[in-house]
Amino acid sequence: MGVPKRKKSHARQGDRRSHHALTLPTMDRCPQCNAVKRAHHACLECGTYRGREVIRRPAPDADVADA
Repeated sequence: MGVPKRKKSHARQGDRRSHHALTLPTMDRCPQCNAVKRAHHACLECGTYRGREVIRRPAPDADVADA
């Protein structure tokens, strides 16, 4: 089984790990309700994607809003 002959330097270790960085998801504004949403995803607030309603959101009940 292969065993390293020499210790890897910090520079080579960093070069190997250069692709390990995480990226934040890209965010956009919904054109219908102006809420923050993920790009290329349906809006979780109003349920629209590219101008069409794809998620049916129930209307807010009056008794739930008063509580």
